[in-house]
Amino acid sequence: MNEATLGGRFTFPGTSLTVHRIGYGAMQLAGPGVFGPPKDPDGAIAVLREAVASGVNHIDTSDFYGPHITNQTIRQALHPYPSGLVIVTKLGARRPADGSWQPAISPQDLTDGVHDNLRDLGLDALDIVNYRAMGAIHGPAEGSIGEQVTVLADLRRKGLIRHIGLSNVTAAQVAEAQAITEIVCVQNNYNLAHRHDDALIDDLARQGIPYVPFFPLGGFTPLQSSTLSAVADRLGTKPMQVALAWLLHRSPNILLIPGTSSLAHLRENVAASQLTLSPQTLAELDEIASEAAPAKH
Repeated sequence: MNEATLGGRFTFPGTSLTVHRIGYGAMQLAGPGVFGPPKDPDGAIAVLREAVASGVNHIDTSDFYGPHITNQTIRQALHPYPSGLVIVTKLGARRPADGSWQPAISPQDLTDGVHDNLRDLGLDALDIVNYRAMGAIHGPAEGSIGEQVTVLADLRRKGLIRHIGLSNVTAAQVAEAQAITEIVCVQNNYNLAHRHDDALIDDLARQGIPYVPFFPLGGFTPLQSSTLSAVADRLGTKPMQVALAWLLHRSPNILLIPGTSSLAHLRENVAASQLTLSPQTLAELDEIASEAAPAKH
């Protein structure tokens, strides 16, 4: 794959880490509910290897996926890692035996989490670690994250972490973290239908900081989904490809990490960067966020 087919390149600020704008999110490599082993371990390894062979050099993961399973699968598939591969992991949660998601935000929790990631990925230091704030049900919740970011900054000084990012955070939390240490990326819920982070994306772009949206098709109403599907049908492509292409067009600092356990979906996601959206189509897609829910009768 050439650079154009992967959306071009972006360098994390203050680092030597340069990635293609279409990466890969490894969450779906675990079992149902992101818990336990995958139904098809060989298939999970095949997806990872094809992603890298396609030119993907940005993999998003966490040791609480599985837990441990996803990172162990990445290590089995790709270690020793190819030169230039950037693995971004995250801390802030744990998965007890019941499969629930529980916060893991104490200094000891975060330190243990770094060591878990290092062990299961087979690394001496982690390229980028995102602190994921647990937030509210529907997104980030305000509140200080200073203690947690300070712990990560200390682990960075010890050489266990090279760079620090944030996930599921507000603009105020980004500013708080930046007063403590350099922040090299922000990962939040954002897509065609949920554009609450528009101002934050633009502010980060001015600073040269990448924004990494998760759930590129999450939370659409039926009306919003039907509009997206209609555009995709007209272009002879899939809704997910249109949604990913729109994100690439939205701002040059957006990096994508679509996840899948399917080779066919992986190929579709990688191909999304080849999709050209006309100004008219972009304007039509921009209207999706403002579409009202279906009228009640």
